[in-house]
Amino acid sequence: MSRRFLVPLAGVAAALAVAGTAFSQARSVPKLVGTVGPGYTIKLTKAGVKVRSLKAGTYKFVISDKSSFHNFTLEQETGAKFEKHLTGTSFTGPKTVTLTLKRGKWKYYCSVHEPTMFGFFTVK
Repeated sequence: MSRRFLVPLAGVAAALAVAGTAFSQARSVPKLVGTVGPGYTIKLTKAGVKVRSLKAGTYKFVISDKSSFHNFTLEQETGAKFEKHLTGTSFTGPKTVTLTLKRGKWKYYCSVHEPTMFGFFTVK
């Protein structure tokens, strides 16, 4: 093969390798599905099963906010303090957020209706 052919071919191979690595890394982040509303309901699942325990690490939260008077808030109750509103009260629709969860006890809730709309899970 001529050198003129090999140099561009090497560039294409390198680009494909980088794209493949990026795709592999994006695919390996576990997905958690959060739903708030309709009505006074909130839940967090992984592969359709309620989340009770997770390994420390990075997760993609896919939130489906079905009500304009609720929000989806995530809080680490033990260990390093962390609190984040993944959706706001005026927001409805889907939202995706990638977060790194550290060891400790975590709570997800609607901050407007926290006494009745909440759940817990542990990160080990």
